[in-house]
Amino acid sequence: MAFTRATGKHRRPSRTKRTSSRTVGVATLATTGVIGTLAAPAFAGPSAAKQTGLTQAVTMGDSVADQIDAQAHAQRQAAEEAAARQAAEEAAKKRAAEQKARAEAKAKAEREAKERAAREAERKRLLNSFVSPISDSYVSTGYKAGGSVWSSGSHTGIDFHAASGTTVRAVGAGTVVEAGFEGSYGNQVVIKMNDGTYTQYAHMSSLSVSVGQSVTPGQQIGLSGATGNVTGAHLHFEARTSQEYGSDMDPLAYLRSHGVNV
Repeated sequence: MAFTRATGKHRRPSRTKRTSSRTVGVATLATTGVIGTLAAPAFAGPSAAKQTGLTQAVTMGDSVADQIDAQAHAQRQAAEEAAARQAAEEAAKKRAAEQKARAEAKAKAEREAKERAAREAERKRLLNSFVSPISDSYVSTGYKAGGSVWSSGSHTGIDFHAASGTTVRAVGAGTVVEAGFEGSYGNQVVIKMNDGTYTQYAHMSSLSVSVGQSVTPGQQIGLSGATGNVTGAHLHFEARTSQEYGSDMDPLAYLRSHGVNV
């Protein structure tokens, strides 16, 4: 004979079943956030949730987070402003350095231009300036003076008083076209001047230049003497329109026209 369990309504569940159901219920209530209400009926009233401290903790957490965010934002902003200031200062320094470099380069260029202009002016002055062939001397025999001592019958130049060994100077800038012994002129130098005229220096004891050499005003070309057809030491000076004998012109007028006071 088989036995069957009665299905009456008032039969209590087993201990194992009750324990399992309570565990499931607690777990369920814990996930819904109301476990405190069920576990402690005294806190089941409307103010129970306020007294749990959960809302206060969340509010305090949000406030601290906001403060941290604000501080971080302020720090980032301060760092960005500092970087911007530094960049601006570096840019200003760079601009100032570039401006200084440009100003210095401009000043240097201006100085160099002035120096070049001054050198060029001095060069032109020297090239265009004339001096007496013998310093601190005087004319002892004038141009076209007559006498039998000259083969042409008259003096083709002028004689400057000069003791033997006195420095003879080129009267202006030019190029030497003759340098050596030439008959009655003795040791002579002929220079083609930059203006196209020619000057001759004769009776010198020694020469300091050679053919093809460029000379400047006042440059030593030799020493005075008494070589050739002379009666004593002096310098014979001629101004010519060409290199050849017979193209002479007034040496005094020539020198004076170039500013030489003789």
